Parts: sequence; C-alpha cells; structure tokens
Amino acid sequence: MRRTKGISWIFLMVMSFVLMFPSLTAFADGKVYEISISNEIEKGLVEHLKRGFDEAKSNNAEAIILNMHTPGGFVAAASEIGRLMDAIDIPIIAFVNSDALSAGAYIALHADKIYMTPNATMGAAAVIDSSGNTAGEKAESDWLAKMTSAAENSGRDPIYAQAMVRNDYDLPELRAPKGKLLTLTAEDAEKVKYSEGTVASITELLEITNLDGSEVVKVELTFAEKLARFITNPIIVPILLSIASIGLVVELYSPGFGVAGTMGLASLGMFFFGHTIAGFAGYETVIIFVIGLILLIAELFVPGGIVGIIGGALMIGSLLFAGESFVHMAYSILIAMIIAGIGMVILMKFFGKKLHMFNRLVLRDATTTEEGYVSNKNRIELIGKTGQAITPLRPSGTVVVDQERLDVVTQGGYIDAGKTVEVVKVEGSRIVVREFIGRGGE
Repeated sequence: MRRTKGISWIFLMVMSFVLMFPSLTAFADGKVYEISISNEIEKGLVEHLKRGFDEAKSNNAEAIILNMHTPGGFVAAASEIGRLMDAIDIPIIAFVNSDALSAGAYIALHADKIYMTPNATMGAAAVIDSSGNTAGEKAESDWLAKMTSAAENSGRDPIYAQAMVRNDYDLPELRAPKGKLLTLTAEDAEKVKYSEGTVASITELLEITNLDGSEVVKVELTFAEKLARFITNPIIVPILLSIASIGLVVELYSPGFGVAGTMGLASLGMFFFGHTIAGFAGYETVIIFVIGLILLIAELFVPGGIVGIIGGALMIGSLLFAGESFVHMAYSILIAMIIAGIGMVILMKFFGKKLHMFNRLVLRDATTTEEGYVSNKNRIELIGKTGQAITPLRPSGTVVVDQERLDVVTQGGYIDAGKTVEVVKVEGSRIVVREFIGRGGE
C-alpha cells in the first residue's frame, strides 16, 4: 500500500513537471524584437517603427528593444513615435547604445525600462529651428510639457527632463548649472533613476531582464524605407529638387527628349516616392502635381497664360504639402527655382542656347530678299531717268517715264503738271522724283 502511494506521488510530480514544461518551453521560444533607432529621427523612422511594432504584436513578442544611437531629430516625428509606444501593450525597453539626445531622450522616456551602455548619454533636448537657433517660446513650452509628461508617466522625476529642455535649472551635481542643458551619463541616469541599469551589450541586457532564452528578431529597414529616409532628409530634399529643375531647364534648351529631362523626371519621381513611403505625401499630392504639369504643358498650345499659372500653382502647392515641414519645403523650392534661373541665364548667355521646345509653336521662317522673296518689284533701273508730270505733284501724283505711267512722290515740294521730273530714289514701290532743271543748271 505504501509502495502504491509512493508511486502515485512520483507520478503526480512527473505529471506536474510535464504540465509545467510547455510554459517553460513557450518562454524559451518567445521572441524579442530589436528595432534600431539610428541617425536623425524623422517621419521615415515612424513608418519603420510602426511596421516593427505591428510585426511584434502579430507574433506575440515578449518585449521590444529599441537600440538607440541618435542625436535627435524632428519633434513632430518623436511625438508620433511616443504615441505609438504608448498604444502598444508589449513591454518596451530603451537600450541607449551610444546617444539618446534631444528627441531621442523623449522616445527613451516613453519606454517601460531604460538601460544604457557605460559611455552612453541622454538629454540635451532643447528645441531648435531649421537654422540651428533655439525655437520660440511657444514651441519650447509645448516641448517642455511633453518631456514633463513623458517623465511623469514613466514614474520618473520630471525635473531632470525639464532641465534637458531649459537651461534655467541649477543642477551643478550633474554638471548642469544654470545656463547649461542637462545631459546624463549612464552613471548619472542610474543615480536619478532615469535608467534601470548599465549594460555592455544586448546580450547582457537580455540576461538582466530574464529574456536570454528568447529569440531576438531584428527588424531591418527595407530598401524602400532606407531610400525614403534618405530622400526625406532635410539636406537631400533641396538637392533633389535642384537636380529636377536643372534637368528640366536643360531639356527646354535641347532638341528632343534626352538625359537631362530623364534626370529631372527621375528626381521628381524619387521625391514623391520617398515622401509617400515615409507617410508625408499621399497619392492626392502626386495627382495634383501631374494635373499641374499637364496644365503647364497645355499652356504652350492655349493662349492667355491663365492655364499655365494655374498649373504652376498646383505643382508648387503639391510640393509644399508633400514635405514634413511647410517652411522647409518653401525654402527648398525657392533654392531650386533660383538654381533653375541661374541655369537658364548660363545656357542663354554663355552657350547661346535657344528654347527648342518652342520651335514648333513659333514661326521662324523668313521671306528674305536673299532667298528670292520680295513683296513687290524694285524699280532701281528708273533712277536717273526723266519724265513728265501729267498731274500736279503735291507731293504725290502721276508721271510718265519712257511711256509708262508711274505713281510717284516729290522730295517734299510742289511740281506743276507738265513739268519735267527726274527719278532720284526708289524704295520698293516708292518712287521719289524732283523737278528736272537740266544738267548744266544743277
């Protein structure tokens, strides 16, 4: 009996272990998604993170690790990333690999946990404009509120987030006295509880967070996402539009359609492709641009100028609304237009180029005398001949020269009928005469 009870206990223990084993296996076979946040934070990164989060959610990921090395970027893009992080129910770990500055610090504060490498830094989150100057009070106030909220929602003391935005906080113990923005080292971050710990690598991070048995899935940028991030870079946009403008201008001065026109259209195509993939532009902006281009071409065949003006306005408007920043796009378009203008002057002034595309619209043939075209017979053989006025010449009238009636004019004076006249000039159909006094009386 006792033996039977012993066997029963052993059986129950084995069954308990077997029942527990699937859960352990599930933990070991779980997935952790690693997504890199590198370089500048912009709208292209938002779309990449959105895809990574959706993939992690659909595969029941245990956690998402954001591998961060960013100097910051656009506030609007960072805000959107923060909303994405707040909306997902999967634990997010910010791994500050080198830097999480400015907008990067904001993203890190939205994570459930923050870990940093020994040489990593986080902070210096002042808002600056496109010129590199500190943004206005309104923008700074909005960003300060967002940084404060991000710190409070993650259970961290907001004073350090605020000191990252404004330099009027006095934190000398963290090398941030008044007049200097706060930037936290890994040691500082641990001290003020802005970091859960310092680790040397992802592997160590997984061990500390008990995720070392999980499969790490790296969400890589697709080619389209890489291209979109490159094209939407604020430095690349004006270069791309300038190439497009130069290509199209050169094409206007070239016969047929060649390499320059292809480059121009390819640059515009890349611009809209990148901004569409990044989520800046929709198909409606592309359609508006195409309509504008069609109207601009139609202006060549429709007189008036209104169609061309409307077409140009639609093209510029579509470019303005295709970018992340209206102001930045305005500057980019202005730069492209200036470069196009300079290109036109160079082609016309130094290379003597003409607009070949208008050759079919403008009549360039001329009926010159050299080519045998004359509007009337030129009677130069009459010069020096004499005749008789049959009507008074005041100053025009009729004379007879070599029995031929001619309509003539005098040099300005009045000549009576019957007087002898001499032809002194012939200009086309205009025959000029004067009263003939005689060779000896001249």
